[in-house]
Amino acid sequence: MPVPDDPEAEVPTGPRAPAPTVSVIVPVHNTRRYLDRSLGSVFAQTLDRRHIEVIAVDDGSTDGSAEWLAEQARRHPHLTVLSQEASGGAGKPRNAGLARATGDYVFFLDSDDRLDPEALFWLTRTAQQCRSDIVYGRIAGADGRAAPVDLRTTSERVSVFDSPVYWSLAAYKLFRRSFVERHRLRFVEGRLLAEDLPFGITALLRADVVSVFADRTCYYLHGREDNSNASRQDTDWCEYLGYIGTVLDRVAAEVPPGADRDKLMVRHFHGEILMPFGAPYLARGPAGRTAMAAAARPLVERHLTDRILTALPPGLRLRAHCLRAGLDDELTAVVRADTATRPDPPHLDDDGRVYAGYPYFRDPRRALPDACYDLTDRVVLRQRLLRQHWVGGVLHLRGTAALPGLGGDTVEILLRRNGTTHRVPARYADGAWRAAVDPATAADGGPLPDGVWGLKIAVTAYGPGGAAGPALRREAWLVPDGDGEDAGDPGFAPRIAGRGAAGPAVAALFRSRPHGHLNLDLDGDGARRPLGGDLRGTVDRTRSGRATVTARLTLPGCPVDAGLRLVLQDATRTVALRTTVERAAGDRYTVRAVPRGGPPGTWRVALRVTAGPFRRELPVLTAGRGDGGPTPLTLTVPGGGFRTGLRGRARLLRRVWRLRRARR
Repeated sequence: MPVPDDPEAEVPTGPRAPAPTVSVIVPVHNTRRYLDRSLGSVFAQTLDRRHIEVIAVDDGSTDGSAEWLAEQARRHPHLTVLSQEASGGAGKPRNAGLARATGDYVFFLDSDDRLDPEALFWLTRTAQQCRSDIVYGRIAGADGRAAPVDLRTTSERVSVFDSPVYWSLAAYKLFRRSFVERHRLRFVEGRLLAEDLPFGITALLRADVVSVFADRTCYYLHGREDNSNASRQDTDWCEYLGYIGTVLDRVAAEVPPGADRDKLMVRHFHGEILMPFGAPYLARGPAGRTAMAAAARPLVERHLTDRILTALPPGLRLRAHCLRAGLDDELTAVVRADTATRPDPPHLDDDGRVYAGYPYFRDPRRALPDACYDLTDRVVLRQRLLRQHWVGGVLHLRGTAALPGLGGDTVEILLRRNGTTHRVPARYADGAWRAAVDPATAADGGPLPDGVWGLKIAVTAYGPGGAAGPALRREAWLVPDGDGEDAGDPGFAPRIAGRGAAGPAVAALFRSRPHGHLNLDLDGDGARRPLGGDLRGTVDRTRSGRATVTARLTLPGCPVDAGLRLVLQDATRTVALRTTVERAAGDRYTVRAVPRGGPPGTWRVALRVTAGPFRRELPVLTAGRGDGGPTPLTLTVPGGGFRTGLRGRARLLRRVWRLRRARR
């Protein structure tokens, strides 16, 4: 059952079921400067505050946070403040908040982050609708901090093995409180880093339903100005790696060996095992580095499989190989290439594969296999579509594109539909490209057929042998820059596009959902995305009863010799009116007609557009003020038709004149 779009939609949990309550638990330690933003985002929620319980736990703050919380508690009856001595991490205050929570759901908010105003409404609504134990909201980074995952698709049920949710094990998500208590989930206390791993891992592996709400950003992760986020603090990395070993042993106990366990372990090699082997590793002397490698080696020996090694990027793959093989000098060189300097650019080899530019590649004195450097399958086209606009009937596209480290030699725009692909070459220089898609010639020199065409970009880089040697080619969907709101972009307005002998068609750009891929809709019937979306009109009458019909619209791409004519329509008939046309800048048109006859009745007004074989009749709407919105414009013709009606009115006026004269 999908998550409802309407905030007022009833959730099927019983005819008199009350709205759920949610306990927001906020651990606080010396974050006074961020509390207005963080707690303020909870106080500003659109979910009725009677259904929100806020529990802030001050963990021995010394910067005025406790006093600020006490003042807020006097102003906000639904805020409870707990105080305790500093515990060295967020685990103990979160557990204290859980012990006091009474809501149907609990949400953990870090005191330097913030919620979107509608976050709790949509998260609890999703949990009710999908009967979820856990609900992820879309996460966004701010102030230099990156989000761990990019959740783009709302899903009522996901698996940890085939979705990105396992890559975010932090606490900031919604949990059903009865689920938390049934499995006795609690945070590790006294740890500054990774205290939430056991909680998050166990919750995800034991939940019956994990859901994602990604229709809007729910949670904003903020970096701190002084870089004091827990993830950026120094720590005893040897002790930390020993702790991570106990956490991963728990994962191994929950998930049998095989592909599923390896998928989870890939995330832990990224996030925990190999993470310290960067700046923290280089900051130590030779003895400290040796100790860190010795602490990590048992984890690599217990959990690293060939499948995991292949799934890691070359930099981490080399680290893992060096740790497993005891190559401490090579490990230091790889880490230094990533951290202190940077790797050499990758290169496309004579064997047609791409290798990362880390030290000791094919050095006969080092035991580092080519496979550790191979990044062929990981080369992703980096591209942006900066602008899309029409000039006449030709679609012009402009953007940037490159294969990281390799650049590119040729660029093509691909139009794809139902297994058919047409290629349009682009001009490419210094990472920037331009292309012109003409529907009259885009099908390999011929007119592009009707249908929806997806637009992709393809970049090819050649190896040392040039075009005659190995080449690497990558494709990606074109995604326009911007926030996805196309209503005000003239490039997305439906228009008339010529196609030579195939005749004109209604052409419209649109973005697919949810990923925003650019598509070109060529519709011979003009039904899917009709012209004249802003076509509005009025009927004005003189005192003598004569009617004037006026309509205005934007009609992009309309040929100068096109015919525009107002027509009257009923269930079976169409009457064309003599029409005058005024054309203004910006493809704006004003059309007018003065009906001088026609059968009696109520007629709908439409605008007929004709350009060679192209013919469309567009309904004219009223201005549409008020809640009702625009309605079809109609014209009522009195009995006997316009001429008869006008003659009858004239006879009546003459009769009144004669009567007045006789009374004199």
